[in-house]
Amino acid sequence: MDDLLLARALHVVGVVIWIGGVAMVTSVLLPLLIQMPSAQDRTEFFRRFEKRFAAQARIATLLVGLSGFYMVHVLHAWSRFSELRYWWMHAMVFVWLLFSILLFILEPNVLRRRVETGVQQASEATFRKMQRFHWVLLSISLVTVAGAVAGSHGWLMF
Repeated sequence: MDDLLLARALHVVGVVIWIGGVAMVTSVLLPLLIQMPSAQDRTEFFRRFEKRFAAQARIATLLVGLSGFYMVHVLHAWSRFSELRYWWMHAMVFVWLLFSILLFILEPNVLRRRVETGVQQASEATFRKMQRFHWVLLSISLVTVAGAVAGSHGWLMF
């Protein structure tokens, strides 16, 4: 198998796992948690789920970053970052960087403590804020995915 083909396949699989997980958390998990009557049950379930999913999201994000940068390097596509018509490449890097900072730096060092404190004080409100933030992240991610698919298949806006 061609190494570029393998990199593309790994890239797409990583994006599916990562962004698909964000979609599931945003549209399924958080609404269910908000509806749970017990703040203690809500908090405990979220902690258990987050612990398992965060590891998967980190691995998928790392896989997407490594395969993406590898493809840009092998294809000598660095010049695309200087052209506005390849906006989706900028968006991919932005989304990847945003999630990488969230998953590898902010979540384990800052957000986990804030969520635990917020959950104890105002559980439902905390989860509603998290859900709004996830909707923003998911929206940006889906626009980026759509732009990347269209752009990589020849549709350039400008």
